[in-house]
Amino acid sequence: MATADERLMEWLRDAHAMEQQAETMLSSMASRIEHYPEVKRGLERHLEETRAQAAQIEACIARRGGDTSTLKDLAAKFTAFGQGLSGMFVGDEIVKGSMASYTFEHMEIAAYKVLISAAEACGDRETSAVCQRILAEEEAMARWVGDNLGDITIKYLAREETPDVTAKH
Repeated sequence: MATADERLMEWLRDAHAMEQQAETMLSSMASRIEHYPEVKRGLERHLEETRAQAAQIEACIARRGGDTSTLKDLAAKFTAFGQGLSGMFVGDEIVKGSMASYTFEHMEIAAYKVLISAAEACGDRETSAVCQRILAEEEAMARWVGDNLGDITIKYLAREETPDVTAKH
């Protein structure tokens, strides 16, 4: 049976791996987008936030006397790499990638809500504050993706029906 402090450390390591996965996914998708500049800009903006989030979580882990899990980080990056490759083989990558991003953002939101509660239960106000700031960024990104799903779909459909125009990405 783990203590609350041990569980918090485990979940912080999970969050760090999650941010590593997000970085790989965002980078992969953004690098292939050619015809949806607003999506590319949004992903690149969140990619920078994601890198900062990973560093902030790593600092929380270090402050608590731990280190990141290389195995979890590698597994997350490998999973994201596979997800990125799968997008190359579908004709509607921009739509499916947007749906995946929306889903992933909500998983991150849930993870940070758990971390905030766990940090507060452990009396770790600094980790709670860091996770609250990250949560706000993840919620903003989820809103942005959600608000743009319809426009992305309409633009994709219009491009797909236009001869000699690439719609995929």
